[in-house]
Amino acid sequence: MAAQNLEQKLEQHPDIVKMLRNSQIGAYVYPVVAPEFSNWRSEQWAWQHSAVLFDQSHHMFDLYIRGKDALKLLTDTMINSPKGWEVGKAKQYVPTTPYGHVIGDGIIFWQEEQEFVYVGRAPAANWLRFQAEKGKYDVEIVNDPRSPSRPMGKPVERISWRFQIQGPRAWDVIEKLNGEKLDKMRFFNMGTMKIGNKTVRTLRHGMAGSPGLEIWGPYEEQDYIRDEILKAGEEFGLVPVGSRAYPSNTLESGWIPSPLPAIYTGDKLEDYRKWLGADSYEATGAIGGSFVGDTIEDYYLNPWELGYGPFVKFDHDFIGADALKEINPEEQRKKVTLEWNADDMKKIMGSLFDPEGEQYKFFDLPLANYANSNYDKVVDAGGTTVGLSLFTGYSYNEKKALSLATVDHEIPEGTELRVVWGEPDGGTEKTTVEPHKQIEVRAVVSPVPYAQVVRNTYQSGWRTGR
Repeated sequence: MAAQNLEQKLEQHPDIVKMLRNSQIGAYVYPVVAPEFSNWRSEQWAWQHSAVLFDQSHHMFDLYIRGKDALKLLTDTMINSPKGWEVGKAKQYVPTTPYGHVIGDGIIFWQEEQEFVYVGRAPAANWLRFQAEKGKYDVEIVNDPRSPSRPMGKPVERISWRFQIQGPRAWDVIEKLNGEKLDKMRFFNMGTMKIGNKTVRTLRHGMAGSPGLEIWGPYEEQDYIRDEILKAGEEFGLVPVGSRAYPSNTLESGWIPSPLPAIYTGDKLEDYRKWLGADSYEATGAIGGSFVGDTIEDYYLNPWELGYGPFVKFDHDFIGADALKEINPEEQRKKVTLEWNADDMKKIMGSLFDPEGEQYKFFDLPLANYANSNYDKVVDAGGTTVGLSLFTGYSYNEKKALSLATVDHEIPEGTELRVVWGEPDGGTEKTTVEPHKQIEVRAVVSPVPYAQVVRNTYQSGWRTGR
């Protein structure tokens, strides 16, 4: 009998690690938006040197949460403090399981007194929907899932379009569009601006390091808004960024987007696994990389390991609080950037042109991830595993292969470690994996964020770890 939910699927596949490492879902797709508008190198270069337009209208889940218990639902499920949060401000929302492990994350926009919007990946969205039902919160939730990975020519509709204007010339573009000076506001504060004959909502953001805005409005207006932005940005060198370059931005700015949701085990999560469908993100997602855990718990991460330690506040009761109180933050792994050795990268890339030599795992550019959740083993000179590399790619701005990782807390910046690139035994059955041999790549422990312009501009917090 075919499984109807995740719990039933796990009963049929007791080796959870093997099931997820051999998932046939394929690559994680950033849908609808053209892969490149010019070329990914120029598009990366522009977010550090001129201005860019990011189109975020299709790859994230939007949950519209309304009702008198909306704030309570969020407060009960997030590690973040609600202190000082009010209408017109956003938060990076991080929920944990009752065992203190991270489920996912996203941004919560507090739009009106009893109205919030969650924007992010599926795991945190699914958790919010489940908790709203289970806890009988007095809320109405409208789920607007991400656009199909492969629409195959069919029309795509969302409730809202969502763009970002970023880069060192972004504010010039923004003020030209607005027709007058615009208050830069504080980070994650919301406002409005004019674009043509429309008024759009804004969030002060800075994915590329410089002051920028995230903007959104009704989906049917997206073509008009996009055309207005491109016209206004022409004199400032603004370029639209395609779906190929877009996700690689985080290598420079320091957010780890795709940890495995830590929900596959534990009696306290059985009801949730029964709620999740057999076709859900959690049931079909793939794990890739050289790290092979003995159990699925080996892939679970706590907030400190992902750089969310500064968010953890015990000034409110939330799911997972008791477990997190038992953790000593000083002993946890820490988020870092790993700078991969250029000569070792040349060896990997050169294997493509050596028919008689070793064939190493293909390193795609600019993003080398080949699964939903990526876990490569990080070892020291003696071969001891000291961390996990979680998101990997290439920055044309830095001329470096980089990965975001979590490593043992006592390892200082400047230490040379090794990332084991490729999967053991020639690779798994994933559709994104070709036969290959593993290779150890030298990698230097480096700051988060890696890009100097971003380190100098971001406020202290979850990206910087300060």
